[in-house]
This record gives sequence, structure tokens and C-alpha cells, in this order.
Amino acid sequence: MAHYVSAKHGVVGLTRTLAMELAPDSIRVNSLHPTQVNTDMIHNQPIYDLFAGKQGATKEEFAAASSRLQMLPVPWVEPVDISNALLFLASDEARYITGAALAIDAGNSLL
Repeated sequence: MAHYVSAKHGVVGLTRTLAMELAPDSIRVNSLHPTQVNTDMIHNQPIYDLFAGKQGATKEEFAAASSRLQMLPVPWVEPVDISNALLFLASDEARYITGAALAIDAGNSLL
């Protein structure tokens, strides 16, 4: 996990630094931090096995294990949820939001 956590912290640091450097030019910089997203990246046998802790795990076993990582009762979020967050941050409604690390994680970061 060290490589993943280090990379995530790097993204947050880069977001904040760029937000500070670019704010005088009215350029906003934010980052999105999702939990598992319903894509091929998580729906494959090696991921199923990793999360379920056994070889030959099923999608249902993966979903059960993944659900334990969220505060909300869902195993993953949908791609549209990430897209909607991105569209919000890029919109005029978010014109004063910069340097934010927005978690779209069903409460995963609360655990």
C-alpha cells in the first residue's frame, strides 16, 4: 500500500501547491478522490481475489468485501458520480473552490 498512499498524498500536495501558485491568475485546481468505481479496473478476477482474500472469488464476494470499506451501504460508486463531481468543480457554481481534494468515496475516508 505504500506506493498507493504515497501517490495519493503526492496528488493532494500537487493540487494544493498548484492552487496557490495559479490563484493569482484565477486558475482553480482541485482533485477528485473516488473509492472503487464500477469499471473494468475493479471488475476482474485478480481484484475479486484480492478483496475476498481467496482464489476464484465471485463478483458477489468482491461486492461484500468492498461494501465493508464504505460507510454508505454500497460496494462501489458509478462513473457518472465522478463525472458529476468533475462537472461541478469545473462549473461557475464552484468558482471559489480551489485547492480541494474532493472525496467521492461513500464515506471510505471516514474509516
